[in-house]
Amino acid sequence: MTLRHSLQALLVMALWGLNFVVAKWGLAEFPPLFIMFLRFTLVALLLVPFARVPRGRMLPIAALSVTLGTVHFPLMFNGLTGIDAATASLAAQAQVPFSSLLAAVVFKDKLGWRRALGMSTALAGIAVIAGEPRLGDALPSLFMILGASLAFAVASIQMKKLGGLDGFALNGWMALMAAPQLLILSLLLEHGQIEAVRGASAWGWSAIVYMAVVVTIVAYGLWYPLLRHYDVNQTMPYLLTVPVFGVAAGVALMGDPVTLNLAIGGALTIGGVAVIVKRRPATVNKRVTNPT
Repeated sequence: MTLRHSLQALLVMALWGLNFVVAKWGLAEFPPLFIMFLRFTLVALLLVPFARVPRGRMLPIAALSVTLGTVHFPLMFNGLTGIDAATASLAAQAQVPFSSLLAAVVFKDKLGWRRALGMSTALAGIAVIAGEPRLGDALPSLFMILGASLAFAVASIQMKKLGGLDGFALNGWMALMAAPQLLILSLLLEHGQIEAVRGASAWGWSAIVYMAVVVTIVAYGLWYPLLRHYDVNQTMPYLLTVPVFGVAAGVALMGDPVTLNLAIGGALTIGGVAVIVKRRPATVNKRVTNPT
């Protein structure tokens, strides 16, 4: 990979890693489900008018919108309300071993001892993080993020079955279908939406714009050309830097503590994920990433 493209890839990872902190800023002003409704609404408004109708694929996209809109993002963002950004960015990496395991089950990929070892190591790292005394009451939030990671692993299988659908079209139509689901869930389970809109600061609205425009449109716009130009084994390793940027952003911008458990658990998690990525099965869609 050329130096320019390497820097481009790292920029994308930095934008995705920073998103954990930005999401925390937005969640300080908006209810979790409602902020996701606003995010997906903005994504749909920006992408759907320019995306072709994916004829014959609307039903699978609708199913994907349920997995992401009704399960993954509600769990992820409710989990983020009770846990620091640094820990969340590491715990979210559980999606990689979950995806690898599901690929072995659904697509009959040979797991192999190296990927099995990587999965075990990554999950052991999560267990070390979960055993940290300071988490205490935050364990339910950690388990929500792990549940969100499992849901995203299911979504990765759904995306693979969708085939070569344009990424922006997929994001746009999925957002259009997920937004009403999130609004209904927000109205049923949350309160204070109108007050949040009226009292939101520029930081709160900027967080929504960042998640919708920078994470979903700008970052993917920089990432997709690299996926088309390079082999998966050249691009996937860069995803290992997302939690590094996430932890760094949490420490620098929110004062998240770097404890011994977090350092050891993080090293185990990233190391295990590195092994899985190195041995990543061909059936796992190379476009499947989760910037939160």
